[in-house]
Amino acid sequence: MDFSLNDDQRAIQDAVGRIAARFDETYWLTRDHEGGFPHEFADAMAKDGWLGVAMPQAYGGAGLGITEAALMMQTVACGPGAFGAASSVHLNIFGLNPVVVFGTEEQRARMLPPIIKGEHRACFGVTEPDAGLDTGSIKTKAVRDGDTYIVQGRKVWTSTAQEADHILLLVRTTPRNDGAKGTDGLSLFYTKLDRDYVTVREIDKMGRKAVDSNEVFIDDLPVPLEDRIGEEGLGFRYLLHGLNPERILVAAEAIGIGRYAIQRAAKYAGERIVFGRPIGQNQAIQHPLAESWAELEAADLLMLKAAQLYDTGQACGAEANAAKYLAAEVAYRACERAVLTHGGYGYAKEFVVERLLREVMIARLAPVSQQLILCYIAERVLGLPKSY
Repeated sequence: MDFSLNDDQRAIQDAVGRIAARFDETYWLTRDHEGGFPHEFADAMAKDGWLGVAMPQAYGGAGLGITEAALMMQTVACGPGAFGAASSVHLNIFGLNPVVVFGTEEQRARMLPPIIKGEHRACFGVTEPDAGLDTGSIKTKAVRDGDTYIVQGRKVWTSTAQEADHILLLVRTTPRNDGAKGTDGLSLFYTKLDRDYVTVREIDKMGRKAVDSNEVFIDDLPVPLEDRIGEEGLGFRYLLHGLNPERILVAAEAIGIGRYAIQRAAKYAGERIVFGRPIGQNQAIQHPLAESWAELEAADLLMLKAAQLYDTGQACGAEANAAKYLAAEVAYRACERAVLTHGGYGYAKEFVVERLLREVMIARLAPVSQQLILCYIAERVLGLPKSY
């Protein structure tokens, strides 16, 4: 069993790291103060072809696996950009996976190249105010009229909708009581986010101000039949195919943020002199940071195992969920310890670590809660009865 990265994977880390290094703490601190999408960073990633790292070569992608995508996103997150940087390109990496797997040849040729080149920016319209993680309860509906669907409804926590020109949209095409399960009768579309029929309102939130989150109000949006992915009514099943890759990517990003937090904390602890000695000489400072380093390494191994299983076509649901759970927990603890290591300065924005703590919270909340992951493991791995 070999846990080492190969030369190509290390080359990915080096190349992406060089791009990320061009956007320093000042750049991301400004984005955190003022908001505004980090176009310069996202464009730099697109220019060098990284947005298509896991997309098929036939459409301009690199054709690599989720392992390489995870290493790329971990490198992006392991720096002052943190989740702001990662989230600015996150959806490009995995979001159109349903198109790759279930789309027609015409759809792949039309939809994938602009995303890979960074010419189109997409958002993900699934969550709704009254549904949350209960996807089967979504109410946004699409009514077919000839070769067009008319969509009416509301989405929430839709990231990058301020910037997006397209949306991957899950809607109900069959009333819920007509299906055996709540997730039956849902259909998936990838279509233009036409502002003549859509209103986007940004949500003011605690972190990641560089990448907007929004409420999206859809009022009779016309969607062409050719923008439907796969068969009508099977949209949720298509989304399921992309859940494990997303959990792996979120785990990788969280680990990256946690590692950056520990690096900053260790550097500060080695330089900060109190009572005539560096605070890093004290075991009360050393041990929590060392413990977090070990925890992040363990989470990283589980993330890489999940990615390898996915890339080799093996079942990886338990590993992907567990990696996301573990990475979110230990990364949060690492960022908290980085703040505490800095003492009062940890509360100051110029020292960066307070932003890492605010942003790493995302990994504990999305795309699925820590509690639902524990339920999944309890049921699917331990064989316990469903609790909800």
